[in-house]
Amino acid sequence: MGTLTALAVKNAKPGDKLADGDGLRLDVDKNGNASWVFRFKSPVTGKERFMGLGPMRDVGLAAAREAASAARSLVRNSVDPIEHRIAERAKVKADATGAITFEAYAKRYIAGKEAGWKNDKHRQQWSNSLRDYAHPHIGHLRVCDVDTAAVRKVLDPIWNEKKETARRVRGRVEAILNGAKAEGLRTGENPALWRGHLDQFLARRRKSDVQHHPALPYEEMPQFWRSLAGDTSHAARMLRWIILTACRFNEADAMNPAGEVKGDLWTIPAVRMKAEREHKVPLANLALAQIPFRPVSDVTLSNCIARHTNSPATTHGMRSTFRDWAGDCTTFPREIAEMALAHAVGDETEVAYRRSTALAKRRALMNEWADYCVSANICLHRSVA
Repeated sequence: MGTLTALAVKNAKPGDKLADGDGLRLDVDKNGNASWVFRFKSPVTGKERFMGLGPMRDVGLAAAREAASAARSLVRNSVDPIEHRIAERAKVKADATGAITFEAYAKRYIAGKEAGWKNDKHRQQWSNSLRDYAHPHIGHLRVCDVDTAAVRKVLDPIWNEKKETARRVRGRVEAILNGAKAEGLRTGENPALWRGHLDQFLARRRKSDVQHHPALPYEEMPQFWRSLAGDTSHAARMLRWIILTACRFNEADAMNPAGEVKGDLWTIPAVRMKAEREHKVPLANLALAQIPFRPVSDVTLSNCIARHTNSPATTHGMRSTFRDWAGDCTTFPREIAEMALAHAVGDETEVAYRRSTALAKRRALMNEWADYCVSANICLHRSVA
């Protein structure tokens, strides 16, 4: 039994904090509103916490003692009663609304997120990867019922065979389940979590598993260019543009020359950039000569590359070709070559301070790159002012 009496509770005055013992207390605010509070030390964090047990008008002394006793029992069993209550409430909500399946919720999640994604391709990759690898195994399950065993059914068949795909699918399932938890549709730890969970079951990726895009050796670029220069297809024109600007495929694919190219400068809007920052590309005359062109698919560009060289090479790999050439065959500072590729160099203050100077030097670099492409395969070790 506690120390409080029914009379003491009835006569509580504003500002009173009346202890009943074993952590139970009646607090009365300045307006006379009285509420029961259970004070305890969290067995999880070791910190002092205060758990509300309800207002005195709804919860009598006996009921408050019963609630406090239940909370103390949880503490003795190393359970934080506040976190337990939160989980129980979430479970009730999940049971009431959790009839939504993983597939249905995934589609809702994508619809809510896609406005912030850079392009339709990203949305399609999300939808298609889940359609092909996740939904056949867990799409029919209630989103609140997806557990570790279910996630393993998704990942086990592809983890070692399709490493990059499996990595992306895991991350997407994790994000979707996080979204469902945030909406109160599920409780507990995320079964798709990697660190400290799935990494205990699934093999880690080795660095050797990371596949780099095959790149044309820069020594072969002049010969490749001579062959490519005779190709009048839109694929060849687009490829020459990508080579001369060192841009990514999607940056060129959605280009609007009328709105983005002014004089000898191409301004790529932030929405198409990987780093989500606007990027300006100085254009050599040879680059300007390639527009307009009709954008083609990356597959078409790959076929175009194969027509003009027997060396393994990809569209994205042309950026590596440019970077290797800039590092080996010029004396331009490293940061200039990195900025030409739209890679972050230094902090925001440094980048802003160097912007105008970097643009002038990058213009010289891109002009020299164009000269090299049409040269007789000679590294031009030029000094940079």
